[in-house]
Amino acid sequence: CQQGAESCYIVPVAEVWPEVERAECLARGAALKWASGVFCRPEHLERLSQYKKRESQRTASIHTRLKSMVQSYLEGVGWGLEQLQEARSELRDVSHALKKAGLESSQNAEGVKSLERLREVSVNHCQLLAAVSNLPRLYSVRSMVLETERLVESRRLLEAHARLMDLERWQDDILWQLHGAPGTTGSVLSIEDQELVAKYFSGVGQLVDALGKELWAVVSSALALARQNPTPFVSAVRIVEREEALDRALLEERGGSGSNSRPLPPGRPRCWRACFFQVLEEAVSARFRSVSYLHTRGPGLAGHLSALQHATMADLGTVRHLLEHCVPPRYRLTGAYLRASHRCLQAHLAQVSSWDLESGEIFAVLNWVLHIYNSPDMMGHPELVADIEKEALGPLISTEGLEQLQSKYVQSVRKSVSEWMHKALQVELQDWQRDQEPDTDHEGFYQTSLPTIITQMLEENARVALMIGESLRDQTIQMGLYEMENLLNRFREALVEFGKEHRRNLSSNKNKFYLHYLLASISNCIILKKSTESLQQQQSSRSAGQFSRTPPNPLAALDRAVRRACRLVMDQLLLDLQPFLPGLLTRPWLVQGDPTPKLCHVLERHLELYGRVRPPCRQRLQEEAQWLMVVEYVRALMQKRLVCRGAEERRQLAQQMVQDDQLFREILHGLVSVEGDGSVPEVNPLALLPVLADFIRLKDPSMLTLEVSGLAAKYPDISEEHVSVLLDVRGDVSRDIRGAVLDLLEQSAPPLPAGYRPIFTDILVPPSTMAFCLPTAKCA
Repeated sequence: CQQGAESCYIVPVAEVWPEVERAECLARGAALKWASGVFCRPEHLERLSQYKKRESQRTASIHTRLKSMVQSYLEGVGWGLEQLQEARSELRDVSHALKKAGLESSQNAEGVKSLERLREVSVNHCQLLAAVSNLPRLYSVRSMVLETERLVESRRLLEAHARLMDLERWQDDILWQLHGAPGTTGSVLSIEDQELVAKYFSGVGQLVDALGKELWAVVSSALALARQNPTPFVSAVRIVEREEALDRALLEERGGSGSNSRPLPPGRPRCWRACFFQVLEEAVSARFRSVSYLHTRGPGLAGHLSALQHATMADLGTVRHLLEHCVPPRYRLTGAYLRASHRCLQAHLAQVSSWDLESGEIFAVLNWVLHIYNSPDMMGHPELVADIEKEALGPLISTEGLEQLQSKYVQSVRKSVSEWMHKALQVELQDWQRDQEPDTDHEGFYQTSLPTIITQMLEENARVALMIGESLRDQTIQMGLYEMENLLNRFREALVEFGKEHRRNLSSNKNKFYLHYLLASISNCIILKKSTESLQQQQSSRSAGQFSRTPPNPLAALDRAVRRACRLVMDQLLLDLQPFLPGLLTRPWLVQGDPTPKLCHVLERHLELYGRVRPPCRQRLQEEAQWLMVVEYVRALMQKRLVCRGAEERRQLAQQMVQDDQLFREILHGLVSVEGDGSVPEVNPLALLPVLADFIRLKDPSMLTLEVSGLAAKYPDISEEHVSVLLDVRGDVSRDIRGAVLDLLEQSAPPLPAGYRPIFTDILVPPSTMAFCLPTAKCA
């Protein structure tokens, strides 16, 4: 019977869902595939009973779950039907109740119509009652306004504010009564009624303006009142607090947006506390403007800033010790005054910074901003530190503004330094034309005013800039070094022009102290070098890469100027020696030795003047003079003014050369170069004269080859032309020996060692004047 029921249930489902038959076919195919895989061999059939039993259990479990699920669905459907039936019955009851209530409401509508007249009478009665109750107030409005005006004019501010609050309350009540109270059917207030009330109470708005004007006048003069009578200021603060409390209460009570919400009175909220601080800031700004701006430019700027400092600190003391006690603690009046003062100072200093300021004015601004403003004498005062930390005021001038100010300061100082250096150089050039020796310092060295002026100016600028900060000091020093380099370049050009002018005026003997001022210039350069090195040492190491321009190199310019001055000094020495050099190494010289003492006298006089030069240039000049003397002596020998005619003349020539060498050594005692450590040979020019004397004194010409070999080893720059002239001066060298000597010199020409200063390279051999001869092959 159960199987029959199931079959009856399945048939309609299959009719409704044709896919069931297809699903069954797929299931049979899958089962067949599974069975063919499991029972692919005969021996697998032994487990057929096990598979059959397992599948039967699985099928029974599925059938059981399906039946329980269908049963639970059926139970839910039955419960839902029961609920629908209950809801249907309840809806039927509610419908009957609504019909009954509708019938009763229609019956009561006729009774409500009879009460409409009563409602109108009640509304009229309420309006008449309000008019009667407001009549005394309306009649007293004019007198109240006049009385309040009198109180305001006499600065009885608290009484005036109390009367004003009464007037505002009356105005508000009348507007609300005309509008209609909540819960009534009164219409919205018409525009005509609003204009009528506003016109009648127009004096109230004027009173508010007059009272506010008096309040802000009191607040503006708070600093003066605090020292005399702070009562008006206290009254003003109390009125501000009353207004703030009233604004807050009205916003809480009437801030809604419903149709029955009471509107805010005209002019509310007033926000007088915000106006209080705004007026305070305007008063601070007026105080800053009251500080005299006369004589602000130039030296007066420092005094102006000092006046600002004293005025600000005096006002802060008044605010902190007097006004702070007249206001509620939440006002933080000292902090508000600090903010206002700081903003006013920022605006004022921004205006000052935009002016075309000189270096002294910029220094005053930077010093005031960076040091005075935050010092214990001003904002760093112990009593103000806590308030400043709370307010976080920030810098008076931004970092970019400070950098621009410092750049303007450096440019202004550079302009001044350039002008002073130009003037100092002009004074130096005028000193060179004086008909007296240069001044000497306490050590006896020549000097002029130029290095003192330049050194003091640069060091003073660096010292002043350091008062602002290391960065400005480094920029100032860098600028000074640039200007020093420019000055030294112009100084070197002036030296060149000075030398040209001296050579043009030799005959007039105009510049008698030409050499003295050249030596003074060299001493000046040494002083400037020490000053430059001192300035470079003062620069901080981190400033090395801060400057985008090529760093200045005044030391190189100094070296060029010193070299030029030394060259001019040597030119003057040569000029003074020139009259006596033609008589050197001639037959009169061989007999009498006449020019040599005069040469020694000129050299001695020059060396004595060189002693007025600061070391190490003094030693350099002495060595150059020694070098020049030897070079000119050898050059005279190369002129072949004296050719020996025999052994006796060679002996006399060598002896006279040795005597001249002794004279030179006596003058140049202590100046003979000391040989180095062997790594870099140093040439002693005086040692050349005895060597040449030995070369000429040599008796056996066959030994000349060995002598020339030693000479070339000591002086590797000697050429064949020089040796040929020496052989000619001897006058006894045969053609074969000459050829052998020159061949040896050509084969054994050694390279110049590192650090060797050539001596023969500066001595040119004059071209030989060949006698006329027939153009034979040998001559060719």
